Amino acid sequence: MGERQNTILFTFDLKSSLISAYEIQEWIYAQLSLEDNVVLMVQIDGSQRHVYIKLCDNNRLQQVLHLTGGQAEYRHTNGVISMVRVKTTGLGTRRFRIANLPPEVPGK
Repeated sequence: MGERQNTILFTFDLKSSLISAYEIQEWIYAQLSLEDNVVLMVQIDGSQRHVYIKLCDNNRLQQVLHLTGGQAEYRHTNGVISMVRVKTTGLGTRRFRIANLPPEVPGK
């Protein structure tokens, strides 16, 4: 069982053009003012236009939510501005399977 903690979901407009991982990384630094040591993980789901950002602690998460107010802007390289919805993941506990673990890894 696993639970997402200190993770924010950014949902980009489905009608906008695709954004590269590099552009997302630059946006995180410039728009959200998040340093590398604060961001523990970035996961991109390109087909859904979701970006999950795991932060180092809940205080940083609350700061980002307060700063954005649930919405942010992304300026594409062609100058078009897209709205980005911002919310905590709120997935709760999920069960997942992992295949081919070595015998040294304890399991249930």
